[in-house]
Amino acid sequence: MKKEFAVPPVNFPSGGNPSATSNINQRRVPTAPFQPNRPATSSIPFMSFDIGSASASYGGSITTSTSSLRGPASFDDEEPLLDELGIHPDQIWRKTKSILNPFRVNPTVHKDSDLSGPIFLYLSFCLFQLLAGKLQFGVILGWIVISSIFLYVVFNMLAGRNGNLDLHTCTSVVGYCMLPVVILAALSLFLPQGGLVRLVVTAVFVLWATRAAANLMVSLADGEEEHRGLIAYACFLIYTLFSLLVIF
Repeated sequence: MKKEFAVPPVNFPSGGNPSATSNINQRRVPTAPFQPNRPATSSIPFMSFDIGSASASYGGSITTSTSSLRGPASFDDEEPLLDELGIHPDQIWRKTKSILNPFRVNPTVHKDSDLSGPIFLYLSFCLFQLLAGKLQFGVILGWIVISSIFLYVVFNMLAGRNGNLDLHTCTSVVGYCMLPVVILAALSLFLPQGGLVRLVVTAVFVLWATRAAANLMVSLADGEEEHRGLIAYACFLIYTLFSLLVIF
């Protein structure tokens, strides 16, 4: 069964010439961009849909505002990089120099504790041990952390409620008093293995570090003179432990 559909006739303008339609489109007059009606009571600023006019109207103001905010490039007011990182080389040198004299340790320079000097001494100790053929970076770091916590616990147990030293200060004191052990590690590269000379030199540097650490701990904690012997014994155990890494 077939269905028939009525097809309307196709009429071409201008005598069936399709090119006439394109000529008509080419001769059309360009219209203005779409401009919606702006309400009289509207407080929202009107924005045109013309991209060219929008960039022309807003580009100049943006450039002017950003250029006005920029000042002259100057680094005179900038702080040094080491000061921003909390590293003060002059302060580290004063603290290190105070440890060099085991009989007169200046506790005033150690009241402002820091960890930059102890980290430097720790890396120096690890370097000298590495030159001796001993890779002990992790061991030394772990022993420093445990020694700081041990000295902090012992001191606060002795001082009771009067203890005023925190863990940061104890870590700083233990780290700076590692200087005699670092010097021992450097000298051990030139000393003969074993023998009495090596043991005597090690004992001298351990006593040096013990005396410096005990004097600093007692001086930084006011009124702990009666516990000097026990604090010195704890410091002696700590630096004896580090010296065993050097002589063996």
